[in-house]
Amino acid sequence: MTESDRLDRASGLDEELRDLACEVNRAAAWSYRFADGDLRWSAGMASLLQVDEGDPAELTRRLRELIAPLVHSAETRQADGSQSVEEPFETPSGERRAIFLRCCTTLHGPERCLVGIAVDVAYPLSEESHDTDIADRYRRLIELNPDAVCVHQDGVTVYVNPAGMRMMNASSPDEIVGHPITEFVAEHARAELFSRLSVANDPGTTTEPAEAEMIRVDGSRMLVESIAVRTSWHGRPAFQVILRDVTAQREAEAALRYQAALVENVSNAIIATTRQGVVTSWNPAAETIYGYSSAQARGREVSEVVGTAIDPAALLTVGGTVEAKHRHADGSPVQVRISAAEMSDGYVLVCTDETARRRAEKRYATVVSLLDEGVLVIDEGGKVVMANPAATSILGAQEEDIVGTRPESWVTFDEDDNRLPQAPSLRTRLTGEPENRRVARFERSDGSSVWLAISARSLTADDSPPHRTLVSFTDITEPRAFRKRLEREATHDPLTGLANRTMVLRRLQAAMREPDRTVTTGVMFIDLDKFKIINDSLGHVVGDEVLRVTGERLRAVMHSAEQVGRHGGDEFVVLVHDEDGGSSLGALADAIRRRLTEPITVEGRQLHVDASIGIVLVPPDDPRTAEDVLRDADVAMYEAKTRGRGRAAFFDVQLRERLQRYLELEQDLRSAVDRGELWLAYQPIVNLHANRVGGVEALLRWTHPVHGQISPDEFISMAEESDLIHHIGSWALSTAIEQVAEFRTRYGLDLRVKANLSVRQLEDPGLPEAVDEALRKSGLSAKSLSLELTESALMHDPVTATRMLRELRRYGIRLAIDDFGTGYSSLAQLLRLPLDSLKIDRSFIDGIARSHDAEALVNSIMAMAHAVDLAVIAEGVETAEQLEVLRRLGCDQAQGYYLGRPAPIEDLAGTIDLADRRMRIE
Repeated sequence: MTESDRLDRASGLDEELRDLACEVNRAAAWSYRFADGDLRWSAGMASLLQVDEGDPAELTRRLRELIAPLVHSAETRQADGSQSVEEPFETPSGERRAIFLRCCTTLHGPERCLVGIAVDVAYPLSEESHDTDIADRYRRLIELNPDAVCVHQDGVTVYVNPAGMRMMNASSPDEIVGHPITEFVAEHARAELFSRLSVANDPGTTTEPAEAEMIRVDGSRMLVESIAVRTSWHGRPAFQVILRDVTAQREAEAALRYQAALVENVSNAIIATTRQGVVTSWNPAAETIYGYSSAQARGREVSEVVGTAIDPAALLTVGGTVEAKHRHADGSPVQVRISAAEMSDGYVLVCTDETARRRAEKRYATVVSLLDEGVLVIDEGGKVVMANPAATSILGAQEEDIVGTRPESWVTFDEDDNRLPQAPSLRTRLTGEPENRRVARFERSDGSSVWLAISARSLTADDSPPHRTLVSFTDITEPRAFRKRLEREATHDPLTGLANRTMVLRRLQAAMREPDRTVTTGVMFIDLDKFKIINDSLGHVVGDEVLRVTGERLRAVMHSAEQVGRHGGDEFVVLVHDEDGGSSLGALADAIRRRLTEPITVEGRQLHVDASIGIVLVPPDDPRTAEDVLRDADVAMYEAKTRGRGRAAFFDVQLRERLQRYLELEQDLRSAVDRGELWLAYQPIVNLHANRVGGVEALLRWTHPVHGQISPDEFISMAEESDLIHHIGSWALSTAIEQVAEFRTRYGLDLRVKANLSVRQLEDPGLPEAVDEALRKSGLSAKSLSLELTESALMHDPVTATRMLRELRRYGIRLAIDDFGTGYSSLAQLLRLPLDSLKIDRSFIDGIARSHDAEALVNSIMAMAHAVDLAVIAEGVETAEQLEVLRRLGCDQAQGYYLGRPAPIEDLAGTIDLADRRMRIE
């Protein structure tokens, strides 16, 4: 190809090339096609570069090497429009020269090309001035370059252009020049930087464009795109780096990607159209909502694919947002909300599918209308905008009378019947905080009232107040009345209407803990005397009427039901605030008794009751609990009964101590047998006809580990009041039989043993068999055992006593009546019992040596007993004179301290010996 051909072809590449060629002398044109790297030049290029025209390969190599920086800059788009550079080169003869290259990017048909000129700088470079001249020209060419350009040599920056200073926020070159390049490169990007530079070993070699994070002089960071060219600086290798800040560009690209992703992933259909309404963009949500793919929708009229006419320009005139009904590809309706926005070349439509919401709203409206719970919607301004049928029914008003009103204007009251200053929903509307089942009474327009449980929730919780509010409420009038009844039943006695024990304790506790209390509180514990007889004999109906009348009379005396309560059964409690510290409580107790003892007429029969009253004073700052006070009042009441019933007794500490001792001993008695604390003492019984000991009486004793010896009168009554008497009595009887049988065998004595039976033991049908088994195990004969019962025990239930004694007699066991003369039996009654002996109570024996009347009485008892073949035993013989009188009167047997004190089984032999010796002396 000739040079003219190249120039002609080059001339046809671009009109701009000719313009450039006209501006300079000693120039040649050139062109470079990016697609295939084709390089062309015009005539004069070989002369300009001093290359042989017959060696096109050398010319191509030399020209390609010189334009390489320009090509690279254009390929990486670091330079828009024209660019220029001055490059040194060495001629084949060794002369060093410089060439000025200028070019611009253009299109030739569909191909992108570089077209430029090469201009001789017009003078050769001497060896001495070469570096300085090149540097000066290099600076002039890049001083005005808009891109940042720097040169670094041996890792140190040696030059930076003004654009680079601006990019680095430097106020002078000294802030950059002379500094290591690593000072301006982020640490994580340094390895890649040096790796790219390591492959650029030859002059003119360029690195691939790359991005790196740079650090400005002020410490801020930026993202740059850079390309490095291997060059020289003052005759030594260096790198020229062209930098472009791409931070904003990457942020813009990221924003574009985000927007594109948003369009692709939002649930709203986003449709772009031309001004003529032709679809140009159709996102995936539009495909889902309308049933057309993007390929099916693009290029079609938007009205066609959405199933109805759409005029975006008309939408904009009415505010840009409307609701409409569109059609799915299958013909089904789609409820949408459309927003429109105008673009430079058309419109963008955003269509929100409201179908599910509309369907849900319809279902919600249906459900709300069927609810039994009242529902209101209150707008941000505080007005009711919706009321369901249940709300109108509960509030007793028509919908039109409710909608548009403000709840603050309604008449409502709290549970203490105080007018509410504001509606329960107001706090929710103003703050967003929920209201949970606030109870209030609503007064209807007809004057009636309804109790409501009101809840409120914000419908716009994420928005700033005031809030649109949903209010729901239920009619709790009947449940509340029922609950009130239950509460009263839980705290009041249904028979008398008085406070029950729970409420009495609550009121007493409140009175005791009242702040700044200065007066004494009095508590009366009232128990009706002989009520059990009425209840058992006349029935519970009559008994209930007596209790009801008693409650009314107590209320009448106290003038208030608040001070009176029924503790349970026939027990009542009265609370009194006594200003006199208790001085008037006695008089009040008498007044209560007088009122209660008045006759009560029930079913035509007049009934009489009395009361035992225990009184407790509770001064201010009393440390006791309400339960403690009520317990102490109960103790005082039992003290009144002990004194003879029909009276009042004040509580004192001694009463409590006696009760506590009683409770403690009763608990300890339950395990006394197992712990070996119970034992038997044996007292000799002397046969006055034979003047020697003929038997012993087994007496129960209790040695308590703390209190020592406990009186039998104290602990046996405890046992009889509970079922302990069966266990203890059985142990005592079997132990007495076993010990006496062994004693008889050891000492060869024909000794009888007397043991006591409790009235409660007579109720045990297994008693005869138990006694018989104990006798068989011990080997003691039945005639050697005598069981004693008190006269009062026999008279408690004569029928049961007679049956049990006859059963015991069937086993051959001897029977005796103890403490004769203290009960109300007669010899006629005794004749019906299978008895063997009679023991005269010690109260008759005590005076026989001093009183003829006492002697005569004892003589009469013995005469009557002997008349019915009963042997007579005198107990409580304390003196020789008493013993002498008994002998003279013909008494059969005697026992007492004079003849021998009770002793444990191991000391019994000595006690018997002492008694026998005394009888021989006598």
